[in-house]
Amino acid sequence: MNMKIVDWREESIVETPHRVDVRRLYDRESAQVMHITLNPGETLKPHITPVDVFFYILEGSVDVRVGDETITVGSDRLVESPKDIVHCLSNNSTSVGRILVVKAPKPVTSTRVL
Repeated sequence: MNMKIVDWREESIVETPHRVDVRRLYDRESAQVMHITLNPGETLKPHITPVDVFFYILEGSVDVRVGDETITVGSDRLVESPKDIVHCLSNNSTSVGRILVVKAPKPVTSTRVL
């Protein structure tokens, strides 16, 4: 077995209803990992995921909504979002935000965009 190394910059942008830069880094039954780049002013539409999700802010400052709570979260922080709870990410800053999104296990039903 050879070690697999993924560079997010070399992955294709995935078409999503959010119309932002989303790249799939890992896609197995056990989990799914996406890399999201949010430019200033960009946002994900509020949506509900049928599995637990966590967001790790890699760079910048991002407004994270989970349920009825929205908090600005800086880099090197992890935010949990339980399954079946509305969540979204927005970049209301003046610099790029990069987020690692992990869904576990990989969803077998669709995410519901609100």
